[in-house]
Amino acid sequence: MDFNHDHFALFELPRTFRLDAAALDARYREIQAQVHPDKFVHAGEADQRLSLQWATRINEAYQTLKKPLPRAKYLLHLAGQNIGAENNTAMPMDFLIDQMEWREAVAEARAAGEHHELEHLHHRLMRDISERYDELAMLLDEQHDHVQAADRVRRLMFLDKLLFEIDDAMAALEER
Repeated sequence: MDFNHDHFALFELPRTFRLDAAALDARYREIQAQVHPDKFVHAGEADQRLSLQWATRINEAYQTLKKPLPRAKYLLHLAGQNIGAENNTAMPMDFLIDQMEWREAVAEARAAGEHHELEHLHHRLMRDISERYDELAMLLDEQHDHVQAADRVRRLMFLDKLLFEIDDAMAALEER
C-alpha cells in the first residue's frame, strides 16, 4: 500500500460518485485486518507506529467514501475544484426561499409538539436529498461538470444542516 494513493485507490475502487458500498465495506475489512495495530503488538516500535498510521489513514478514507456528501467533496477536491463553502454562500433566491420555508415549518412543528409533522418533513427532505444526489452523480460521473457539481454540493450542505435540525427537533420532542 502506498500513502500517496487517493482514497479510491486505497480501496481499489473506481474514482466515481456512484460507489459499490458492499465492495467498499469488504475492502475496508480486508485492509483493516492487515494493518490493525492489534496484529503488531509484538512487532517493533516502528512497525507498530506504521500500523497505527495505516489504520488511521484507512479509517479516514473509509469515513470519507462511505457517505455521499464527503465523497462528493473529495471527488471535487481530486478534480481541483474548490467548492468554496467558506466564501461562496451565494445561492439562487428560490433555493433560499425554500430553505426559509422549510425552517419555518420545522420551527412551527417543533413549537407545536407535532412529532408526526416533523417525521413527514424528514421523509420529504430525504426524498429531495436523494434526488439531488442522483443529479450530483450524473454531474460527477457522466458529465464531469465540476463547477455545477460544486454548486450542488453547497446546496446539499444546506439541506444536510436542515436534516440535522429536523432530527434534533424530533429528538427534543421525544425527550419531553
